[in-house]
Amino acid sequence: MAKLKREEARRRRHKRVRKKVFGTSERPRMVVFRSLKHIYVQLVDDARGVTLLSASSLDPEFPQGLKGSNTEGAKAVGRLLAKRALAEGISSVVFDRGGYLYHGRVKALAEGAREGGLRF
Repeated sequence: MAKLKREEARRRRHKRVRKKVFGTSERPRMVVFRSLKHIYVQLVDDARGVTLLSASSLDPEFPQGLKGSNTEGAKAVGRLLAKRALAEGISSVVFDRGGYLYHGRVKALAEGAREGGLRF
C-alpha cells in the first residue's frame, strides 16, 4: 500500500510542476521517467502535443556495460539525448523532472544533457 501512496505523491508533484512548465517547438519540454531498471527522457512540444525526440537506457546506441539503474547510465542517456537534439537543431529545453526529486539519476541525466550541449 505504501508504494501506491508514494506513486500518487509523485503524480501530484508532477501535476503541480506541469502547471508552470510548458514546451514549445523552439524550447521543448524535457520529460524524465525513471523505472527501477531503466531511465527514459523525451523532448515534447506541448503547443502541438508531439514528442520530438526520445532516448533511454534501452536504445541500441546506449553504451554497453552501463546500466540504466545507476547515475553513470543516466548521464549517458542525457548525453545521448543532447547529441540527438543538437542534430535536430534544438539547443535549449525546459526541464521537467516528472515529479521526482532533483537528485541521483535525475540530476545525473540533467548534467549529462548539459555536458552534451543543451541549455536549460
